[in-house]
Amino acid sequence: MGDVSASRERLASQQAALLNALLANGPAPAGFDEQRLDVERRALLSKRRGIVRMLGPAVADELGDRFRPLFDAYAFEHPRRAGSRAREDAAQFAEWCRASGELADDRKARWKFWRSN
Repeated sequence: MGDVSASRERLASQQAALLNALLANGPAPAGFDEQRLDVERRALLSKRRGIVRMLGPAVADELGDRFRPLFDAYAFEHPRRAGSRAREDAAQFAEWCRASGELADDRKARWKFWRSN
């Protein structure tokens, strides 16, 4: 039973290292090709950016050509946390843009990722 437990712990550690490399720009785990990891990092970032654009089109429209570089900077500083939701990510990006002066502080606008309770 101890071998199984040790194997599971080792696998969990390896999976955590891979996720850290992909989602938080951590170092490539032993045995992984850095170039292939970079391709996957870019694909995951593009997917995340597209979801945030879909959930907050008003933000993306207001930012225009600045949306992509600003989102990429935000994503680098704020990797997705386990259990976080895309709507929270989109709202936090908008707040990050407001705090950095990239978006007007117009709180009257209601976005489809904000929920009223």
